[in-house]
Amino acid sequence: MSAGFTAAGEGVSITLDAGEVSVLSSLVSQILGLVEPGVTGDDPLERALGIGSGSAPSDPVLARLFPSAYAEDEKASEEFRRYTEATLREGKRADAQTLLDTAEPGVLKLTPEQGQAWLRALNDVRLALGVRLGVTEQIHDEMAEMPEEDPRYPALAIYEWLTYLQDTLVRALW
Repeated sequence: MSAGFTAAGEGVSITLDAGEVSVLSSLVSQILGLVEPGVTGDDPLERALGIGSGSAPSDPVLARLFPSAYAEDEKASEEFRRYTEATLREGKRADAQTLLDTAEPGVLKLTPEQGQAWLRALNDVRLALGVRLGVTEQIHDEMAEMPEEDPRYPALAIYEWLTYLQDTLVRALW
């Protein structure tokens, strides 16, 4: 397992092996597929401006990645989502693509901007994986008692590794 991110001049660096790059690339590619451009309205102007339908996603992962802005006001949330979701999706796609474009085995040096994109992409992967695995605040206690033969163990170990990477990246950037 890599030693995590460290500050390197103006940016950050990390040493990744081929397996780590493969896991990161696979997970981030899945996020890229999930956050494809959303559905726009039937109106040509709405399509040109990227104004969406405003409907909340039914997929729990997408609902976590694009939460409602106003929990107690569904109409306000729909209106907010109509005008912001396309931009949010594009930002998540750009972050994921930055990670995919820069991840390679060996010593990896990232600019502060690339580091920020990695941070957001890692967060998206952790959120998605956390939803799919049903991660709660007790995850550390659960894993300490979980046998390695448990079918969830490998995915939870990856979740923990992503948490570690995100933590070291935050510390290296600041």
